[in-house]
Formats: sequence, C-alpha cells, structure tokens
Amino acid sequence: MLSAPRAALGQVSTGELDGRINTINTAVPFLRISPDARSGAMGDAGIALSPDASAVFWNLSKLPFAEKESSVSLTYTPWLKELVNDVFLATVSGYKKIDDEQAIGASLRYFDIGHIQFTDEYGQDQGDFHPREFAFDAGYARKLSDHWSVGLALRYIYSHLASGINTSTGISYKAGQAIAGDISAFYTQDVTNSNGTMDTWNAGITLTNLGSKISYTRKAGEGDFLPSDLGIGGAYTHRIDEQNKITFAADINKLLVPTPDTSGRDENGVPRYRRKSVVEGIFGSFSDAPGGFKEEFHELMYSLGVEYWYDDLFAVRAGYYNEHRTKGDRKYLTVGVGIKYEQLGFNFSYLIPSGGIQQNPLSNTLRFSLLVDFKQKE
Repeated sequence: MLSAPRAALGQVSTGELDGRINTINTAVPFLRISPDARSGAMGDAGIALSPDASAVFWNLSKLPFAEKESSVSLTYTPWLKELVNDVFLATVSGYKKIDDEQAIGASLRYFDIGHIQFTDEYGQDQGDFHPREFAFDAGYARKLSDHWSVGLALRYIYSHLASGINTSTGISYKAGQAIAGDISAFYTQDVTNSNGTMDTWNAGITLTNLGSKISYTRKAGEGDFLPSDLGIGGAYTHRIDEQNKITFAADINKLLVPTPDTSGRDENGVPRYRRKSVVEGIFGSFSDAPGGFKEEFHELMYSLGVEYWYDDLFAVRAGYYNEHRTKGDRKYLTVGVGIKYEQLGFNFSYLIPSGGIQQNPLSNTLRFSLLVDFKQKE
C-alpha cells in the first residue's frame, strides 16, 4: 500500500520565501483546532475566558477559579462538510476541583479523516485506508494566590495516517506517536464598577504541545515538529446590571517551530530546517524567518471575540480570526449562541470566511457543544 502524500500528514507547501508565501509546517494540526463551540463562536479566543470544561484545551490553569465543582463537555465538529460527510473532530473534556485551591482536568480529542482511496504512481488501485488521530491529555492546576494560578498537562498523541510500503521508494510507513506537555498561568481580578456590580479582568499565557517530534517512517531524521505554540490572552467582563453582562476577549498566538528557510536540503534530501532539534526549533522560532523581524511579526495569529449573557440563561457571541496572507491567510468571522438551563448548557457556532483563503475546512459549518455542570462549590 502506498503512503498518503505529505500534505495529508499535516504538511503545507511553503511556496515562496523571503517575505512572500512561507507557511510554517507541522504535523498533527488537529491539535490546534478549537475544540469547543463557545470559543469557536468568538474567533477562537479562549485563553483568558472564564473557566469551563474546555479550559483543559485553552488554559488548564484557569480551573481552580471555576465556579462549579466539576463539569464535562462534549463537542462535535464536522470537517470539510461541503466536500465530504465522514470527516469530523469529536472532543470530550472535563475537570474536578480537589478543593478550593486545586483542580485536575483531562480531555480526549479524536480526529476521523474518513476513508481514503490509495493508488500507485500509475493510478492503479491499492485499496483504501481509514486514517485517524487522537490525543489524550491530563493535568493539574493550583492557585498561587487569590489572583494567580498555574497548570501543567501531559499529552499522548497517536496519528495513524498511512501504512504499508511505498512500492516506488521502498519506504515503510507506520503510525506516529509522540508525548507533549503544556505549561500555563492565569490571572484574575474583580473590580467594583460605577453601578456597584463587579467587573472582571482576566489574563493568561500558555505554552502548549511542547514535546518530541513525530515520525511516520522508520527513516532516521524524518521526524516532524508538533504544533508547539505560545499563546497570550486577555478578557474583560462588564456586568451592566444583575441580569446583563458582556465579555470582550483577545488572543495572540505564535507557533514555536522553525520557519522554512533557504538553506536547502541535506545529503538525504531532507530540508535542513527539519533537522533542528525541538529545543532549537522553539528558541530559534523567534529569529529564524528569512524575512527578518517583519516576517516574524507576520507569524502572529489574532483572535478577537465578544460574548453577551442575559441572566446566565442565553448568550450571543461573535468573533474574528486573522492570519497573515503569507502564513496561511485564514481570515474568518464567527457567530454563535449559547443556552444554559440549570446544569445543562448548549453552545453553537458558525464560521463565515472573510477574505483570504475561502475554502476553510469549517466554512458554513454548524458545530455544537453539550456541557454538564455538577455540584456548585461551597
């Protein structure tokens, strides 16, 4: 059986360099897909939002400040809905507060890529294959004070995208496996506003998917970087009165992996930047762009979102996501609603392309999350 092409392994063509199209390559890109409809409706901003069960993905350190003692979230996300009907991302996540100072959380993300028909270089049928990926993570968070908390999570990643031997190259393909971790911090502060109610300022910083490379072959030096990321976020909640409140959120993210360069390939035909170690990739990611500081600045991704709640029963959300045209060119608007009734919550989101690449995998897709809250903390 032939392998899937490298693009199917999460790779993206780099195109032109030196300030022009120069998209960063990583494996297992599903790790960067927003796994909940709440943040998905807010332009994928979630680092500093009020904590819920999806905080395990966005910022684990928020959990000690959660209002509920425990909560579980289920999310279903159709993928490439306009082209196929068997590709989806399913996520289950939850947390449990040990006491008022500590919490633990875990999540499972499963990405099903459907069935793919394989052919050889002559177009002859080589059978079909069912690629799939998943990631399981668990972590611990603790308050440092009334305003600060930190979190640490570990993640196991399994990516089975191809198997068998490529008859033209003789390369044997296998499932990729990797271990990664997250480090996060969170700050929150309540302040009294002019109408006597309490407003809230939140801030967060995350380092996610820090770990080993992942390889789909047994060939030395063929490992691919995980989508390691630095994220910084802020959120401000204004309580208009006892029944109405509005939250504004913003995130900035940067991948901590090497930028494709012009140094060519080694004696085995592997691009030289892929030979860098994980540590070299992380620290070098701030200064390795061929276009200098200007290109480094273009690697930042921006998420903006707003959320309005009425009486903690009904929410309306909107957001915008922006990526530079030379680094992927994803630009889209998002909208959504949320409904909360006692211990149950339902969130819906919808993505609308806005300039840039129009064929976003989530374009015109309605995705939804179910949340179940348990006992209110004392």
